[in-house]
Amino acid sequence: MASFMSYFGAGRKDPKQTARDAIVGLRQQLQMIEKKEEHLQKKIDEETKKARANAVSNRTVATQALKRKKMNEQELDRLAGSRLQLEMQVNTLESANLNAETMSAMKKASDALKVIHGNLTMDKVDSTMTAVNEQRELANEIAETLANPIYGAMDVDEDELKAELDELQQEELNNRLNEADHVPVHLPPSAVRAPEDKTRTPVAVAAEDDEEAQLRELQAALAM
Repeated sequence: MASFMSYFGAGRKDPKQTARDAIVGLRQQLQMIEKKEEHLQKKIDEETKKARANAVSNRTVATQALKRKKMNEQELDRLAGSRLQLEMQVNTLESANLNAETMSAMKKASDALKVIHGNLTMDKVDSTMTAVNEQRELANEIAETLANPIYGAMDVDEDELKAELDELQQEELNNRLNEADHVPVHLPPSAVRAPEDKTRTPVAVAAEDDEEAQLRELQAALAM
C-alpha cells in the first residue's frame, strides 16, 4: 500500500529535507569509519611492537604479528578509500543542496520584483521622468525670476537717463556760478583807491593800475 501511494506521489518528502537526511546519514557513516580506522591503527601499532619484541627470540611469533599487521593495514586502506567516497558524496550533496536553495532564493526574488514592478513599463517610466524634468525646469525658472531685482525687468531708456543727468549737472553749475557772483569781495586796505593825489608821479599811477588788474583777475578766478 505504501509503495502504491508513493507511486502516485503521496507522502513524497521535501527535496531539501531529503538532501539533509542524506548528508546526515553520510556524516554518521564517516564517523563510524573514522572510529574503525583509529581501532585498526592501534592494532597495527600493537602488532608492530609485538613483532619487534620477538624478532630475535621467537621469529614465528614475530612473523604472525607482521601478517596480522599487514592484514590490518589492508583493511585500513580499504576504509580510507570508502571514507574518501563518502566525503565526495557529502560534498556533492551539499553543493547540490546549496544550488537548489540558491535557485529557490533567486526565484523568490524574481517573483518579488514582478510584484514590485506590477504594471510598470518603460513607457510609463519615460513619461514620468519627462514630467519630472519639466517640473524641475519650471522650478528653476521660478527661482531665477524670484532672485532677479524688481527693476531688472523695467524697460529703461539709457539715452533719456543721460540727458536728464546732463540737465541736472548744468543746473548745479549755474547755481554755483550765481552763488559766486553774490559773494562779497574783501579787499585789502592797500587795494582801496585813495583820493587822487595830483602830486603822484606817472610811475605810481601805473603801479596802481597793475594792482587793479591783478585784483580783477583774482575776482574772476573766485567766480569760477
